[in-house]
Amino acid sequence: MGGPWRIKVGEEQTTAVFEPASRNGHGTLFILAHGAGGHRDDRGMLVLSAEFRSRGMDVVRFNFLYREKPSARPDRMPLLEDCMASVIEHARREITPKLLVIGGRSMGGRVASMLAADGFACDGLLLLAYPLHPAGKPEKLRDAHLEQIRVPVLCLNGTRDALCRRELMEQVSRRLSGVWTMHWLEAADHGFHVTKASGLSDKDVLQQIGEVSSAWESGLRKRC
Repeated sequence: MGGPWRIKVGEEQTTAVFEPASRNGHGTLFILAHGAGGHRDDRGMLVLSAEFRSRGMDVVRFNFLYREKPSARPDRMPLLEDCMASVIEHARREITPKLLVIGGRSMGGRVASMLAADGFACDGLLLLAYPLHPAGKPEKLRDAHLEQIRVPVLCLNGTRDALCRRELMEQVSRRLSGVWTMHWLEAADHGFHVTKASGLSDKDVLQQIGEVSSAWESGLRKRC
């Protein structure tokens, strides 16, 4: 059950790894998708997985199909969605979680949000550095589908995120107040890195991500 899994996506295959909670597991499975420039085993994915697992969540990491080839060019959204949906369904059969949370880093979180907006069955959505707009193009908002999401959402972005201007996200999140919980990570950029001048460290940001996510997930378990 610990993987790696080989999972069919149409005529292709991808790989995924299941990592159980490192302590105090309570049956929540988080499907953690990588960002456009990342992959299943990049450093950001590994440290996030370790943080969530230390707080009682099981984690599945996987590659979108373009990273299996490998290619640096992301697939089109329908194929990204098909890939993530296939991984989720495989994990659901293998693990049978009490609670299923989907999401991920940047593009991966956006893919999960598209699935949730289309009614894909899950208990919650955890978005890490959601890319509200392309860098330098705040007029091209990626928010049209968000009002269709009906499950609880936790979204964490840095206040220096070049792909998520705070004032724009605040406007969006106000429209989504029924399901959307927004948390800002002070001085963090899109990669959750901070400057020395902030007086914070990347480790501080990671710990805050873990604490906020754990509190949200605890509330989700009580609600479900």
